[in-house]
Amino acid sequence: MISPASPTRDWARTVATDAVRAQAHHLVALSHSLHAEPETAMREHESAAKIALLAEEAGFDVTRGVADLPTAFVATRGDGELVVALCAEYDALPGIGHACGHNVNGAASVGAALGLAAVAERLGITVKLIGTPAEEDIGGKALLLDAGVFDDVAAAFMVHAAPEDSVGASSLAVGAWDVSYTGRPAHAALAPWEGVNALDAITLAHTAVGLLRQQLPPGTLVHDVVFEAGHAVNVIPATARARYELRARTTEDLARARRRVRACLEAAALATGAELELTEHGADFADLRQDDFLTAAYTRAARSLGRDPVDRRGEVMASTDMGNVSHVLPALHPTIGYDTEGTRHHTAPFARYGNSPGADRAVVDGAIALAHVGVELATDPAQRRRCLDLLAARRPVNGGTSRA
Repeated sequence: MISPASPTRDWARTVATDAVRAQAHHLVALSHSLHAEPETAMREHESAAKIALLAEEAGFDVTRGVADLPTAFVATRGDGELVVALCAEYDALPGIGHACGHNVNGAASVGAALGLAAVAERLGITVKLIGTPAEEDIGGKALLLDAGVFDDVAAAFMVHAAPEDSVGASSLAVGAWDVSYTGRPAHAALAPWEGVNALDAITLAHTAVGLLRQQLPPGTLVHDVVFEAGHAVNVIPATARARYELRARTTEDLARARRRVRACLEAAALATGAELELTEHGADFADLRQDDFLTAAYTRAARSLGRDPVDRRGEVMASTDMGNVSHVLPALHPTIGYDTEGTRHHTAPFARYGNSPGADRAVVDGAIALAHVGVELATDPAQRRRCLDLLAARRPVNGGTSRA
């Protein structure tokens, strides 16, 4: 077993760093290409193909369309007992492109995979690059987790683009419903009393949820958007469709919020006589639980590159499907910073900085830092054993993965 003080660790860091820097031009080109041709959730066909091809050309074994998700893939190198996953994101936001920096996230994970592949045999690891679509929508990581794609993974890493470097933050659990009210049409002037107004139902639901917000605990949020609520002003609307998204500090708080919001939606149906249909939209995202050892290792790696991550433990950011992964296995999800001149995620101005020199540096630094985390994990006997023991403890449950 390799000791933490072994020259193997220093050698592996150097080799992994050199491997990333040798591919820096291709990694930045990948980031720019993803940024220039943004694709939204479950439509990331070209984006996934670009990453998979780069991995294939680097000697990875690539399987496309895993878990019946056409834009997901798995690429592996090595055959060691310690399987380390790099999660690559690449979906964009409708209308505003890569306003969450997933082009940076994805390219950095690819670079880390290339760096670790260069030392995989010596360190006894398997590098597993997982293409994770639809983080902005139905939660590709959660779906891949449920499908067993992470069943052999001992630890999973990624970085996320941001205006600052940070480590340790949690995230809000999130879930969503597609909401449909069905009423009965009628002429709005001649016989409105014969109609059942679906627009009234969606209005009452929106109002009831708005009033509920005063009684929701801190950190519990509800957002909604109406997609359809009638088509002609002189016809009582027979259908109305919306989406409701709920966020909370924990999965338990999310479940409680769901019960309260559902009651509001059902009350609107009862009051108007419309029929309510609720459909869960994608997977629920769990709150993020970052691993302390991986966080400390990343902090050391980032500082070696001239970065100084802010410790955000105890604080909460938005939401991520990496939270689901973190409930099952040791996970790492720091932010990698670059100057965005005060702009924030999910805005068009933020997207404009995704191919800036600062973002390009974030791609390369993020890749090197993640590779260093993998090296440190593989060469620390106690932490390596911890992750392998946790993996072994997961496997017996129903032949698959159990959630902690």
